[in-house]
Amino acid sequence: MATSDLLRHQVIINIAEQHTVGGMALAIALWEQMAIQIVSIVGVDGLTSLYARSIFLSQPRFPWLAASPLPPQTEHRFAELKMSLEGQTPAQASEANSLLLITFTDILASLIGEQLMIRILGLAWGTDNFK
Repeated sequence: MATSDLLRHQVIINIAEQHTVGGMALAIALWEQMAIQIVSIVGVDGLTSLYARSIFLSQPRFPWLAASPLPPQTEHRFAELKMSLEGQTPAQASEANSLLLITFTDILASLIGEQLMIRILGLAWGTDNFK
């Protein structure tokens, strides 16, 4: 794994942990902010496909993650994920959210490249921690 992948993974773990401790609404805000940036590149269908694949790949470790497709309405897009995370301890929710974000960004980075993925996350989350 390249150094930039490890840095991206570590930043995601740190950010997801901070946002999960603040409540599931903050954890879901990470997804919503990222989705805005990603939809502009791959469209709603692309986002939905990437998310579904990420859930599928994360479910062996966290079988309680909701597997239904994302609804097209942006205001309720991650409602099932929020409910899944709320049903767990904060530590479990943080770990699952981190794994899901890492899996999602790994898949997308393999399609668009690591540099663009880092740029998207920086814009979405307002951070320059990826340097």
